[in-house]
This record gives sequence, structure tokens and C-alpha cells, in this order.
Amino acid sequence: MLAGLFVNAQQTLASIKGKQLFGDLKARHIGPALMSGRINDMAVHPTNSRIIYAGSAGGGVWKSSDAGVSFNPIFDDYCQSIGSVALDPNDPDNTIYVGTGETWTRNSVSVGDGLYKSVDGGANWAKIGFENSERIANIIVNPENSKEIYVGVLGALWGDSEERGVFKTTDGGETWEKLLYINAKTGCADLAMDPKNPNVMYASMWEFRRTGWSFDSGGENSALYKTTDGGKTWNKIHNGFPEGKLGRLAIAIAPSNSNVLYTVIEAEKDERKGLYRSDDAGESWKQLNNDFGITVRPFYFSRIVVDPRDEDVVVKGGLFGSISRDGGKTFKNLGNMHADIHDIVFSIKDSDIMYVGTDGGVYRSWDGGNTMEIVQNMPLSQFYHISIDDAEPYNVYGGLQDNGSWWGPSSSPGGVEARDWNSLGFGDGFRVLKHPTKSIVYSEMQGAQNVWRIDTEKNLVKTIQPLPTEEKQKLRFNWNAPMAVSKNQPDRFYMGSQFLHKSEDMGETWEIISPDLTTNDPAKQNQEDSGGLSTDNSGAENHTTIFTIAESPLNENVIWVGTDDGNVQVTQDGGKTWTNTIANIQGLPQNTWCYHIEASTFDSGTAYAVFDGHTQNDKTPYAYKTTDYGKTWTNIITDDVYGFARNIQEDYVNPDLLFLGTEFGLYITMDGGKNWKKFTNNMPSVAVHFIDLHKGTNDLVMGTHGRGVIILDDISPLREINEEVLNTTLHFFDTQPTVIDETSTFSGNFGTETEFKGSSRSNNVRLTYFLKKRHTFGKMGMEIKNDQGKVVATIPPGKSKGVNIVEWNYKLKQPKIATGKTFSFGGFTAPQVPAGTYTAVMTKGKQTFEHNFELVYDSKSKLSVKDRDDKNGTTMKLYDMTQDLAFLVYEVDQLLASAEENRDKKTLAKLNELKETLVITTGDNYVGSAEPQLREKMANLYSKVAASYDAPTPDDLQNLMVISERFSQAREDFTKIKNKYLKKQTVELKSFEDFLKD
Repeated sequence: MLAGLFVNAQQTLASIKGKQLFGDLKARHIGPALMSGRINDMAVHPTNSRIIYAGSAGGGVWKSSDAGVSFNPIFDDYCQSIGSVALDPNDPDNTIYVGTGETWTRNSVSVGDGLYKSVDGGANWAKIGFENSERIANIIVNPENSKEIYVGVLGALWGDSEERGVFKTTDGGETWEKLLYINAKTGCADLAMDPKNPNVMYASMWEFRRTGWSFDSGGENSALYKTTDGGKTWNKIHNGFPEGKLGRLAIAIAPSNSNVLYTVIEAEKDERKGLYRSDDAGESWKQLNNDFGITVRPFYFSRIVVDPRDEDVVVKGGLFGSISRDGGKTFKNLGNMHADIHDIVFSIKDSDIMYVGTDGGVYRSWDGGNTMEIVQNMPLSQFYHISIDDAEPYNVYGGLQDNGSWWGPSSSPGGVEARDWNSLGFGDGFRVLKHPTKSIVYSEMQGAQNVWRIDTEKNLVKTIQPLPTEEKQKLRFNWNAPMAVSKNQPDRFYMGSQFLHKSEDMGETWEIISPDLTTNDPAKQNQEDSGGLSTDNSGAENHTTIFTIAESPLNENVIWVGTDDGNVQVTQDGGKTWTNTIANIQGLPQNTWCYHIEASTFDSGTAYAVFDGHTQNDKTPYAYKTTDYGKTWTNIITDDVYGFARNIQEDYVNPDLLFLGTEFGLYITMDGGKNWKKFTNNMPSVAVHFIDLHKGTNDLVMGTHGRGVIILDDISPLREINEEVLNTTLHFFDTQPTVIDETSTFSGNFGTETEFKGSSRSNNVRLTYFLKKRHTFGKMGMEIKNDQGKVVATIPPGKSKGVNIVEWNYKLKQPKIATGKTFSFGGFTAPQVPAGTYTAVMTKGKQTFEHNFELVYDSKSKLSVKDRDDKNGTTMKLYDMTQDLAFLVYEVDQLLASAEENRDKKTLAKLNELKETLVITTGDNYVGSAEPQLREKMANLYSKVAASYDAPTPDDLQNLMVISERFSQAREDFTKIKNKYLKKQTVELKSFEDFLKD
């Protein structure tokens, strides 16, 4: 009874689950992968040299089973920021551990949410603790006891946390014991186990803290510890270390000689920084190297790896990666590859084979690091921002972490390939904006060091960033400096420092149209002191800056500005006066970063503001809406949303339909924020940094910080979903007219065998409907009828609860082809139906549902109505003729079988003579080609006409006449033979209709 009540209960937007609701709506990935993205950690299988794992900074865990030729994701449903990947050495094929949270703690790192375990090779995962760890540096399984696992937890980056240090489990992760803990600011940066004695371990403890405006590496509590009793007791091993405070330390044990240890030390004095070696298991240390490549940016480059076969071969992560073959005394750079090297692993069988994780992806070397080749199928690009244009197909523009700025097509024949992407700048790329009407693109690199205006037709580049206009004026640009293009005045271009800068001539001249809109807190403006023991003033910590700009598309005088120190400013008079509305937002912690403002397309007083508090150690999602220019704000976030938010996109048709980008994926609401659903269909739990919505295609385009550009094609069905639709047996959503695609190219896929290739938007008709519940009993089918009511296609329908999508390629079935010795490839063509109104008829049990939709020709086509009629008429004439020939050959074959059975040699001879003129009866499909017969000539002409966008040529029509006459003669000849033979013998022949059904 309870089950019955549940089935018949009214569905609501609150009760229905996201997976059920979104059904067949599915995201597609277009990359790019040619510049890939940052790798945090790599691991190799201990006995199978073909298996390698890569843990990425923001794109999850990837596995290679072919020695690094290609990788595939195995962790998409979970946090995509990875700190460590480890295999159980006793069960490496099945038991895998993943510690989340990137450990190379730059300002743009994401966060983790715990430790995961798989016992089936990565097919399924379970979280086994450390939900509040934020970032896990190491996982080590005791090779003598799989139940005993050690975890080095780096911990929170932006604030104090107790879940730090070294932890141990003796029951496979069910319970954990904290072995080594210093304080709430000091975490475990590195952990190593003696390969010959699992009770001997080394732990690097690092005191550190980052804020939105500074970084502090090092302190009294940074130290290197050793245990000889499995973690019960720990002792510092600093004999030979630098005096004073220490920063980040790495630790590595030579697998071939566990008495040999290496560490890289961040120290107070520059001359005491660098590589140290111990030859007595840590009893004493000697400094060996102080090169820049060894000491640079220790918070970002601290990985040391020792060749498993040679204690004197050492590799150190760094700007270019350094390798020593003399025990650390001298180093040289690794081969040419993307800069910023974070991890290195050696093949288990051959030390000349190395795998290197960089800011630009995974590289392989076959010659000990001298030459490197990139793995080309890992779409891990980390976008800070994306935008789109109105081309067909539209293009996507965006800037990447350490990989410049790019633009590429949203769709491309054969898929979006690496060669489809075009460079628009270098450095850390951020915002890239297309001019609304001209072939001009604005692009920038970090901190507005360069802002380029690029004429993409003439290949002309001009640098246009605003410059100080007074001697004492210092402009503060965010690392991700905001730019905006006006929707009201196409040549108008905005940039934000602490002031709002406006140009009316595409950056030729600038004026400041605001006072300082930030808090202008001098305590947050000492970037030259940032870094701690190692100065690190790259500009990434610039603070008290404008971060987001939004001009109302309805009123050019209404401009919104959000700052990284928590202000939300608005002007209603084009910048003459400004109002800070932040005090009107209730429940928002002070100085929380305003990450994005979305100006509504429905009302000039309406806007949305998204705030990101994670740099204040606050991972709560915040998003608010105002309808009165910021006088009042309403919270639109519910407990459904997990992960701090970065971006919001309002639909252009339904103001209650909103899309929220969070650190752990995409959320959608259809009731203005009362209920949010996570979208997970081919959508990883990746950080969504920016969202745009294409007005022409209704595509939702997302720039993710770890998985490139992800597109959700045609979100228009979501506009119609309400509680009435949820409780309707079957509801067809509106279908936009589908443009018949008549284009074709010779684009091939040569050279892309090992590359990532993004999927393109489908050109088919998309019939989308909602089912209240899954169809399980009775018949369910779908037919497509033309405007005369004739069935032109039968399509298997989707039967799942929620949104179902059925595609139709607006073609008839391929014609039935006469049977011959070889294939008739021309007959494989399916003819397109003409433009017009069609009806999808859904039969569900005893119920019938109908939905009309339109097929239209491309408005750019130059074909006349007569041309269309000639093409369609000729195509169908040949289509019917092809099937008539197939039936004729069928009848010939039936009579041949009868004549042979009756030993009628005279009839056999006549029939064989006729058949040899109809179809090929010898040879093969390749080198043994025979002379084409009527079937081949007919099918080839049919294919030529049907596959062409154009009307048939005079030669086509003349050829058709020749073929028709020959076919008529063949039919006449066969009729004579048939009539004469059937007077002597009875032969059962199918009707033409029954023949076509087979």
C-alpha cells in the first residue's frame, strides 16, 4: 500500500532527484587538450609497466594502460582536485587510494574533501575519512600489511585546521590514529617509508598560510622527522640543516639504498637553501646544491624522485625540472616541455623511461629525460574565464592557468581537434572577449601586464591596458583583471583596477569613471613582502581590486562592480555617482570576495551576486539576488548546494531558471533558487569558474578549471519544467526548427589517433519529452509522419523517468539493394526528407501523444524551390528504382533456384545471362573489381544525387535516362522469361511490399 501511495504521489521540484529529472540531457566536452593542464601527482603500477596514474590539479584521476600513450578518467563523480594517488603494493590491480586536494599551494588551487578507496580497479569508490583535510600529500600502504596505511595530511591552506599531520590506520581505513601533529597551521608536506623496513618513516612538517593578499611559507614548526617504530615516536633529524626557521622540505629515499636520503630545504638564508643529502639514513646531512633550479618557489616545486636502480640519479621538480647523475652535485634541465614540473616517476623496468607531470599535462621520455613528448589526450585545461560569439558554429574564447589564451569552435566536422584551437596570448590567460560586431578580440595576461586588442582578420596586435596618468598613481589590477564589453555600445570596453576604467574607442583612450571602489585597506597591499622565507611577489596576491564588472544590457548607465575585498558597487548614472550595497546583504561575512555579478536581461534593477569565501577559510556557497538596484538582497542558495560558488547564469527566457557554477560542479534551479539540483550527466565534479549562455542555440557553455570547456546543448526544455509538467504522463517540450545540414567536408582524422577530440553538436532533430515515470509494461513506440500522414521513420523511444531525448537524422531508410557478389557502396546512402512540418507520434500503451516540429532549409542556401523539387524528385525516383531493381534480382534468384532444381538448362542460361547485366557476379570488394553493371550504375547515380546539396546536373538527368531505359529493357526481358517459366513451374514469390519488410 505504501509503495502504491509513493508511486501516485505528486512529484515536486523539491522531491525529484536531479539524475531522474535531467535524464538524457548530457554535457559534451570540447577540450582543449593540446595545452592540457596541471598535474599534481603521478604513480606507477609496481609490477605492470604499462599502467600509470596521474592525479591532476583540477581534472580528477586518469589511468593509462598503454604506457602513457593515452589516459582515461576514473574519478569523475568525485572531487577533481587531487593531492595523491597510491596503489596497494599487495593488490595493485584492484586497490587504489586517492587523496584529494592539490598540494602545490598556489593562489588558484582548489580544495579536497577526503580520502577515497577503490577495491575494483577504479570502477567504484568509497570515502574512508578526512572530510576536513582539504589537501592530502601522501598515502603509503605497508607492503607487508595492506590493512596498515599511513596518510600525510597537509591540511587547510587558508586557515587553521586540526586535521593535519601524519595519520595511521591498522584496519584498512575504518579508524584512524593521529601519529604526528604540531599545530593547526603546520601540516605534513611529504611522507616516505623505508622500502626495506616499513617501521622507518620520514615526515616533512611545514608551517604555512595563504590569504587572498599574501603567502607565508615557513616558521619555527617546519621540520623533518623520523620514526623507527611505525610512528609511535618521532625525532627531528636536523644535523647539518640550516639554522633558523625552515619552510617547505621534500624527502626522498633511494630505493636501491635506503641509507641515502635527499631533501630540499627552504631556509632563512638564501645560501643555505637547496639540496641536502644523507648517506646514513638521516643521522647527518650535507648541502650539495644551491642552484636556482633547485631552490625556486619551494611551495610550488618540492618533489624529489630518485631512480629506483641508481641512488645517484636524482630528479627535482622546478621551473624546467632538474636531473642529476652524480648524486646531486650537479644538475641539468630536463628536455624541452611545458614549464613548471611537479612530479616525476620512473618506469619500473627501464629508468630511461620517465613520466613527468607539469602545468601543461603529462610528458613521456624514452631517453632519461633528454627529450620529452606530451600525452595528447588529457583535456585538463584550467579556464579562469570563457566567453562566446555569435558565429555559426559559435566560438568559445578563454584564458588558461599558465597556458595562455585561446579560441576554438564549439563544433567542428569530425569533432573539435587540437588543430581547431588558436592562440590569443601567452602567460596566464584570463578573460578573452570578442567585439560584438568586428573581427576584434580583447585578451589579457596576468595582472593586466598586457591587454591585447587583436584584429583576427589582419593579424594585428596592439597593447591597450590602462596606464597611470599621474606620477603618484598606482593602479591595482587583480591577477585575474576584469574586462567587460558593452552590449549597448559595441566599441565600449571596461577594465577594473581599484577604479573602473572606460574606453569608448576599443582601448585607444581611457577615462576613470569611479573613485576607488574597494576598501583600500593598506594592510592588504604589501605584496612585496609576500612569500615568507622565499619572496613570491608574482602579482597573484594583488588585493583590494575590482574583480567583476557588469553593465546592464537594458540600461547603459547601470553598471555593477564587485571587488575581491567584498564590496558591491552600483551606479545608475554611468559612473557619476556610486552606491556600495554590501551592507544590505544579510548573512554574508565581511570582506567576502565578490566573484561574479550577473546583470539581468529582464529588468535593469535586477542583478545576481556570487561570493567566494574560501580564501577566508569559508567554503560556504553564497549567491544573492536584488530587484531594486541593491537596496535589498535575497539569498538564493539552499542546503542542496555543496561547494563554494564562483559564477551564476540567468536564463534569457525564464528568469527562474538559473545555473550555478561551484567548486564541485554545476547546479541548476528552475524555481529561482528554492531548489537546486546537481547536474552530473557526463559532467564531472569539477570547478566551474565561468558560465555563458548562447542566445541562438540555447547552449550552456562552461569554462572549468580542470576539464576545459564543457557544453550542455540546448537547455530550452528546462524552461518548461514546472510541477504541472512533472506530474504529466508524457510532456513534449517545444522543438526549435531544425536546419537541414547540407554541408560536407573532407576533414579527416589523420594524426589524431592519440589526441583528445571533442564531440560536436548534433545536427539531428532533437525530440525531447518528459516521462512522469519509467515505462516498464506494454508497448511504446515512436513514428515520424510527414504532412500527408505517411510514416517516414520509426524510432526507438526513450523510456526512462525524466527528460528523454530522441534524435532523428531526417532521413529515410537506405534503399534495399539488389543482392550481388560485391557490395554496392552507392546504395548505402539514405535520402534526406524535404523541409516541412512533421509529426512525432508516440504510442504508450493505449495512449497516443503527438508533437509537431519543423524542418527548414538553411537561409543561406541559394537553391530555388524548383531546384529543391528537382533534387528531391530525382532522388526519390532513383530510390524507388533501386528498390525495384532489388526486387527484380530477388525474383531472378528465385527462378534460378527453381530452374536449377528442375534442371532447366535453357532457362538457367537465359536467367544467368540477364543477371550478369544487372549485378556483379564475380570478383570481390577490393582488388578483384569487376565491370560495373546496372546495380552499380544506378546506385552510384542515386548516391551522387541524394548526397549532393544541389539540384541534379543535365549530365545526371541524361545518365538517369540511359539507366532508366536499360532498366526498362531488363524488366521487359525478365517478364518474358518469367511468364514462360511460370507456365511450366510453380514458384512462390513474395510481393514487393513483403520483400521490402525483410
